Amino acid sequence: MVPWAGLAPSVWSAALPPTQQGVQCPSEDWAPLQVAVSATKESGCPLLPPCRCRPLMGLTWKKRVLAALLGAAVASGLTTLILILVEATSVLLPSDAKFGVVFDAGSSHTSLFVYQWPADKENNTGVVSQALACQVKGPGISSYASDPARAGESLEDCLEEALALVPETRRRETPVFLGATAGMRLLSYLCFGRDQMLTRLLAQLLQSSPGPLIRHPCYHSGYRATLSPATLYESPCVHTTPPRGLAWNLTVEGTGNPGACISAVRGLFNFSSCEGRGHCAFNGVYQPPVRGQFYAFSNFYYTFHFLNLTSKQPLATVNATVWEFCQRPWKQVEASSPGQDHWLRDYCASGLYILTLLLEGYGFSEDTWSSIEFRKQVGGTDIGWTLGYMLNLTSMIPAEPPARWQAESYGVWVAGVVFAVLTVVATLGAAAVHLLWPRG
Repeated sequence: MVPWAGLAPSVWSAALPPTQQGVQCPSEDWAPLQVAVSATKESGCPLLPPCRCRPLMGLTWKKRVLAALLGAAVASGLTTLILILVEATSVLLPSDAKFGVVFDAGSSHTSLFVYQWPADKENNTGVVSQALACQVKGPGISSYASDPARAGESLEDCLEEALALVPETRRRETPVFLGATAGMRLLSYLCFGRDQMLTRLLAQLLQSSPGPLIRHPCYHSGYRATLSPATLYESPCVHTTPPRGLAWNLTVEGTGNPGACISAVRGLFNFSSCEGRGHCAFNGVYQPPVRGQFYAFSNFYYTFHFLNLTSKQPLATVNATVWEFCQRPWKQVEASSPGQDHWLRDYCASGLYILTLLLEGYGFSEDTWSSIEFRKQVGGTDIGWTLGYMLNLTSMIPAEPPARWQAESYGVWVAGVVFAVLTVVATLGAAAVHLLWPRG
C-alpha cells in the first residue's frame, strides 16, 4: 500500500515543476515522482496524471535537528533561571582604601609621602603602605623664612602628583600633615645630624685658623670656595662666638686628609664624659648594649649608597673605601660624579662622621658591623619617621565597615555561566539551521 492512501486531498500541497503540473503530494515532506504513462489507476496513486510520491528525507532531518536545538536551548535556559533563583549568600566586598599625606620638612629638603590603608582597618589601626614618595624641588622650608609664599609654591609639583593618585571621592577626607624635623626644630640633642655636624665642623676649624684661609681636611685637595661666616653663627648648634676681626668672606681650601678629618670630627663629641661609665655613648648620654639587627637610613643610606657601600661589605672594606675616596683630587671627583655638585664635597666628611658615630659613639665593632643594613626602603616603603607618624594617626581616623553584597557561591556561579553559554549557542544553532539548511 502506498504511504499516502487515505489522506484527504485538502492536505496535499506541493509546487510542481512544469513537467508535473497538476501533481500534488500529501505534505512538503513528499515530492512528486514521474512514472511511465502506462501506469494505471490501480497503482493506488490518487494523483493525476499517473505518478508516485517519494519522501524528502533531508527535510525530515532538518526538523529533527531544529527541534533538538530548540529543546536544548529551552532546557539550558530553564536551568540557568533555576540557578539564578538559588538562595544567595551574604559576602563582604573588598574594603576601599583611605589615604593620608605627610610632608617631611627636613633641614635640607622637603619630601611628600602618600600612604594608604584599608578603610576597615585591623585592631583599630590601619595596615599602612606607601603609595607615593615625592622629593620637593629646592631647599628646606626653613630657607623661606623671609618669603613664606615661596615655600608653598615649592610644594605644588608634589601636590599635583598626590592629587593624581588620590581618588576624587576621597580627597575631601584625606588628612594632610606637615612634620618638621631638624631643619625647623634644631633642638640641642639634634646637633649631631649631618647638616649641623658639617656646620659645627666648619665653625670649629674657623676657630683654630689664624687668618681668613681655612684649610679643611675633609674637603678634597684642589677644592676651593668662598663663604660668609655669618651663616655659621646663626645656627643654635654653634655655641662659640665669632673671632675678633673676622673677615666678611672666608676662603675654604680642601686638603684631602682623612686622618686629620677624623681627628676634627672626634672633636665634635665629648667621649671623655663616658670614661669609666658603662652603657654610655658620648656626651654623658646613656645607651644600652648593641644587640640585634639595625637599619641605617636617611643620610646614612644616601652617603653609603653614593660610595657603593650598601651591600653589607665588611668593616675593613668600608673603611678603606671611604679613605680612598677622601684622598681623591677634587677634579677627579667632579669628573666621576657629574650633576652632584651640591653634596659632592661633603661625602668624605659624612662618611668619616658615620664611621666615627657608629664605632666610637654607639659602640659597634668589627664583630657587630654585619648587623647594620644601610637601607632606603623595606617592603617597598621608605624607612623614616613619617611612616610611624601616619601609622599612629590612623588610630584617630574612623574606620569604615566593609560593604555587604548578596552573591552566589563560586560553583553555582560557574554552572550558571556554563548553562547561559549553552543556551546562547543552542539558540544561535537553531537559527542557523532554520535559515541556512537547504530545502529539497
